[in-house]
Amino acid sequence: MPEHSTILHVDMDAFFASVSELDYPQYKGKALVVGAGARGVVLSANYEARRFGIRAAMPVARAQRMAPNAIFIPPNHERYSEVSRKVMEIFLEFTPYVEPLSLDEAFLDVTGSKRLFGTGREIAELIRKRVFEQEKITCSVGIASTKFIAKLASGRCKPNGVLEIAPDRVLTFLHPLPVSEIWGVGPKTNEELQRLGLRTVADIANTPLETLKRALGESAGVSLYELAWARDYREVVPDAPEKSISAAETFSYDLEDQDEIFRELLRLTERASHRLRKKELLCKTISIKVRFSDFSNLTRSKTLPLGISSTHEIYDISKELYRSLKLAGSRIRLLGVALENLTDQTGAVYQLELGEREVGWRQAQDAVDRAIERFGRDSVRPARLVDGSEIEET
Repeated sequence: MPEHSTILHVDMDAFFASVSELDYPQYKGKALVVGAGARGVVLSANYEARRFGIRAAMPVARAQRMAPNAIFIPPNHERYSEVSRKVMEIFLEFTPYVEPLSLDEAFLDVTGSKRLFGTGREIAELIRKRVFEQEKITCSVGIASTKFIAKLASGRCKPNGVLEIAPDRVLTFLHPLPVSEIWGVGPKTNEELQRLGLRTVADIANTPLETLKRALGESAGVSLYELAWARDYREVVPDAPEKSISAAETFSYDLEDQDEIFRELLRLTERASHRLRKKELLCKTISIKVRFSDFSNLTRSKTLPLGISSTHEIYDISKELYRSLKLAGSRIRLLGVALENLTDQTGAVYQLELGEREVGWRQAQDAVDRAIERFGRDSVRPARLVDGSEIEET
């Protein structure tokens, strides 16, 4: 009989908040929330803050009402990315089969690593020990023979725990769970399942497949039925290509002035394009997102025949997309820029724009990126992003 796979789902505990506590040790043990500005959203909350009911994606204003004495700090994405890279390097010490899901979680297939490092549980404990010793943060690990069950298990042992679900105990573990725990069940699907009287995973498993397909559609019905029986055939895919790079900002007040809007659009473009070049990628699709004061959204995108990476090219397209929306007089709550349809920069063919010099923007952009890496993001900026108050007369 073939050996079952051994899959770990490693999930950092309150990652952004935990890293922030390292940088601000005076806040350790206090309710700490990453997310600032009354109009922003909570990105992370430590476990002291969660006791007040504060959760990620909650509006900051609501979180402040729930815990007025909590400490709210702005995020530091570059710092989180730095720690994430180090954590992923630790994972790679135990197996080459690492599939990051986000900065703070990943699947690891350690089936072939057990001869070197021991059982799945022993490997999980070694990883947790190494992460804590090196980065001073904790993680929780779910262990199972499939990705689906491993992820559910990690969520059941937080914070700072390990839970292994043996193959012969999977259905005992899975079937009592609420239907909302199944991958792909969002609020609308959950509402439909509740309407059908399906409240637990066991209820779905014991419902005829044809009934589920009629109620939810062919694809969703089959997917839910298979997962309800713990049938998940997906493998851990290492080095999965990044699908998009984005930057967005919720403003402390609604923007109406077009010059100010374009200045913020440039700021977001600069942030996203710098990350794009750092990863040695090009994008073929540029998208913008606009959220209005009434919380309604508009998006626009443009796809190019060849990939680009320079800030000024991406900004010109973002600006063109914004102008196409004809939003004069609108009050803008949020702006976002997304770079999609990504390709590897290695071996890419560059096409000079009409009138572009062979030596120019690209070399200047490389110099700017090197300065930012060495001296920080504020060391070099486009002139229109420099506040007049920052320029001293000499």
